[in-house]
Amino acid sequence: MNIRREKAVENRPTPYPPRNTHYSQVIHISLITIHIKMGINPLSANILGSLSLWKKFTIHFFVKKWEKVLFCVRNGFQGLSPHCMTGFLGEYEATLDAKGRFLLPAGFKKQLADGAGEQFVLNRGFEKCLTLYPMNEWQPIFERISKLNDFDPKVREFRRYFLNGATILELDSAGRLLIPKNLMAYASLEKDIVLAAATNKIEIWDISKYQEFFENFSPGAFSDLAQQVMTGNME
Repeated sequence: MNIRREKAVENRPTPYPPRNTHYSQVIHISLITIHIKMGINPLSANILGSLSLWKKFTIHFFVKKWEKVLFCVRNGFQGLSPHCMTGFLGEYEATLDAKGRFLLPAGFKKQLADGAGEQFVLNRGFEKCLTLYPMNEWQPIFERISKLNDFDPKVREFRRYFLNGATILELDSAGRLLIPKNLMAYASLEKDIVLAAATNKIEIWDISKYQEFFENFSPGAFSDLAQQVMTGNME
């Protein structure tokens, strides 16, 4: 009877794993760590088999914590996607066809904000160029202008000059935009054009006038201008 009782005690599960299973536990823990780094939940994998209840609870708690960390890290990197960037960068050459259509460069398409849609507003620029606004960038500008004092003659003059000629454009099935003839004449656009990023909008230049603009602007003049603009010393 005493022998049977001793055997029963030996076969009874203990709350802690025996010392001779130390290396197997290390292997289990290593497998769990590998699964976590690979993004696999070890609770769904059959690797917890012989671990005791307290060890399973510890692993479960550890995995849940890492799931939260990985979720935050994943979302953080997604927040760095180019679609979150506001504005444009780059400079692209394009060609107008006989009807005045041009293909919007893929580099600018990728930089359009999510939900910007396929509508744009094309307007006269301050220099002899055209300015292309995505619709989501144009709307706040239009709302601000509409709130200006209409009894001020300077406001009327500015609004008349700024809004006259503004045209809504929409990408066709081939990804092209059509420039109206009056705006082509204003910017002296013929065939070869340059599309240059200008923060939240795109400037459209005749290629020869665009090159001339930079050729007539020396590095020293640009340095002086940068100092004045960026330091706020505009005197």
